[in-house]
Amino acid sequence: MEPFKVHILGCGSAVPTNHHRPSSQVVEVRGKFFMVDCGEGTQLNLRNCRVSFSKLQAVFISHMHGDHCFGLLGMISTFGLTGRTTPLHVYAPADYATLFERQMDYFCKRRDFEVVFHPVDTTRHMVIFEDRSLRVESIPLEHRLPCCGYLFREQPSLPHIRRDMIDFYHIPICYINNIKNGAGWETPEGEKVPHERLVTPAAPPRSYAYCSDTRYIPTLHELLKDVSTLYHESTYTSHEADKAALYYHSTGEQAAQVAKAANVGKLLLGHYSARYHEENQLLKEAKSIFPNVYLTDEGMVFDV
Repeated sequence: MEPFKVHILGCGSAVPTNHHRPSSQVVEVRGKFFMVDCGEGTQLNLRNCRVSFSKLQAVFISHMHGDHCFGLLGMISTFGLTGRTTPLHVYAPADYATLFERQMDYFCKRRDFEVVFHPVDTTRHMVIFEDRSLRVESIPLEHRLPCCGYLFREQPSLPHIRRDMIDFYHIPICYINNIKNGAGWETPEGEKVPHERLVTPAAPPRSYAYCSDTRYIPTLHELLKDVSTLYHESTYTSHEADKAALYYHSTGEQAAQVAKAANVGKLLLGHYSARYHEENQLLKEAKSIFPNVYLTDEGMVFDV
């Protein structure tokens, strides 16, 4: 099975601390690399996680609070200094387009690669990127600024050929691709061999959802049904649920409620408030509702 991983570059929130960095992750899918959010200093953590600057294909920004985007221009500037030539695609809330263009013109004008801005309508759930390996969907969230999460869905793989059946029926190699794509086989004697007898099913497609920042949305699980791995912000413990609602954030307990309702495979917590020097209480509260939950930390890598 090809890699589908999440590299945690930063899992802190707005106020800088010595133990966590601002929000950023790299999603690795079948040898391709996509960044989600780009807080201040992200390029340093990107180097530490050994992801090549030149391999980063796109950056997805959830919203325009600084702890999610202040590292973007600096990273693009560095890409220009390190000889990047391939285009970089930036997906971000639509209202950032004009400012982004001005910032690029002022700070990053001289470069040998194209930066393509893709405006995202944060109010709609829609497909915003698709290739042969992956489909990315926007997830409307509720925050103090226009904000959305991102859902990365692996494209279905072709079934696996049964070598024993190919040999048994003496099927020429030139027909293998047709069989992978759904064809059966007819023998010289006229026997029809169904497609299902010639293949074994591929593994189910995996999926990863990134939801930060947002207050608790009781219906959010409807967009996240059966995803393999969910990252959901957990800024506060349940003792400060009122503060979470006031500032449009969530508690670890609420993140677990979303995970349970969506029937996800596993839950990752992050975007911790700077007031907490350790996050065990967040983990404890979440585990009481949804057992397969993990705290994120810089440098961690999770298999989706």
